[in-house]
Amino acid sequence: MGAVAKKELKQYFHSPVAYVCIGVLMALFGFFYTQVLISGSSSNISYVYSNMFVWCMLVIPILTMRTLSEERRNKTDQALLTAPVSTMGIAGGKFVGAFSIYGLAMTMSLIPAVVLSFVGKPNWGMIFGEYLGALFFGMAMTAIGIFVSSLTENPVIAAIGSLGIAIFLMVIDSVSSAVNNPVLSKVVSWISFSTRYQQFTSGTFDISSVVFFLSVTVAMLFLTSRRLESRRWN
Repeated sequence: MGAVAKKELKQYFHSPVAYVCIGVLMALFGFFYTQVLISGSSSNISYVYSNMFVWCMLVIPILTMRTLSEERRNKTDQALLTAPVSTMGIAGGKFVGAFSIYGLAMTMSLIPAVVLSFVGKPNWGMIFGEYLGALFFGMAMTAIGIFVSSLTENPVIAAIGSLGIAIFLMVIDSVSSAVNNPVLSKVVSWISFSTRYQQFTSGTFDISSVVFFLSVTVAMLFLTSRRLESRRWN
């Protein structure tokens, strides 16, 4: 798995993908932090991550779209599938590579908060809670994107598919509110990424949300490994 992750990271930094995704996220973080600074109230720091939730969900599919689809398109997947590594190791290595780029961007997003602390008193407990929430939903979305990428040899289709899932996970709350059904609302709130993430932005640390995001991550990586296993023997 380590060799796959190392190769994946090299590919990211030998192409513009990593730089563009990190640059876009940092520019957006800087913009929203500036809005907080202009407002003169560092207590509005949750505004930053609440807005960045949408952008992060939309950028992650760009990071994951080439993970497996391009290997298949370039016929390099055969070497990968015949290598002495398990399919779970391949999926895990791809995940570590993609999530490392996202995690780097999230860690760099704390820099403006440090700068803001010189002119105000931001709530670091809330900031770290939102930061952890961003990492957890990022893990789940990265795993989803890698699974979608394993289904096609076209990176663009993989990106569109992952974007569709991301948008669905963000708007499902509003869809359920239009239907007056308590059972449906409960199910939707349970699977909604927005609802789960809001628990972090409100300053509460709900272990059920952590377990949910980790479960989605493991499930998607397992499905990816099964997909790779089926192709290994075909």
